Amino acid sequence: MPIGKAPKRVDRHALQQYATLLLAQRAMSSGEMRQKLKLRALSAADVEAVIEQLVEYGALNDANYAAAYASARKENQGFGQARVLRDLNKKRIPSELARDAVSATFEGTDETAMIEDYLARKFRGKNLPEYLSDPKHLASAFRRLRTAGYSSSATLKVLRKHSSAAADIVEDDEN
Repeated sequence: MPIGKAPKRVDRHALQQYATLLLAQRAMSSGEMRQKLKLRALSAADVEAVIEQLVEYGALNDANYAAAYASARKENQGFGQARVLRDLNKKRIPSELARDAVSATFEGTDETAMIEDYLARKFRGKNLPEYLSDPKHLASAFRRLRTAGYSSSATLKVLRKHSSAAADIVEDDEN
């Protein structure tokens, strides 16, 4: 599709086929699907009808999608709760479902152990105490861990194990 050209508007049957094609490519939340279908639909009623039909068939299930997404982000990328929740909100998952999925996924998880694993993976090949003795590297590691979704208190606790300079970092508000 050329840049700047609006997508062709289609009827309900073609919209249903388009939705099926999108789901064949990757799983989506109903919010993401709704957004994509609105760009192609002749009428808004067609979008809601197609969404309802996909939910009825079980092709769209926000609760299952949120649980699988949260689990994958935790296990594969090693992200913390705040990052996973933020990502689910970007995926247009309802807030309550996102919170439930994240809390179920992270239940019984030791955040400090996750931070240790994340640091070991992201800074492999570096002597962490020596590397983090530089204030610039320490601040960079702190920001990186906060962006990865870990709480500031747990992040500081782990960084203090590796560097005495971490005591100088002031805790910010929890997100």
